[in-house]
Amino acid sequence: MAHRTTITLDDESYAFLNNIAGDNRSAYINELLKQERKNHLRQALLRANQEEAEDSDYQQELKEWEKTLSDGLSND
Repeated sequence: MAHRTTITLDDESYAFLNNIAGDNRSAYINELLKQERKNHLRQALLRANQEEAEDSDYQQELKEWEKTLSDGLSND
């Protein structure tokens, strides 16, 4: 599904978009937004991992659970 929207660009940005994107400005903008969405997710994951690493209670809980990793498993 595709949606239409109206945006306002300053002269410099509009000229750049026309120059770099050619005839398919929508595809160019869509690709930029996809890349930015990936970057945003990557940064959110990094922040979550940093918070997890700094949470001493969580780290202690992980250590407790690591002891049970091989419970009931054969060494085949």
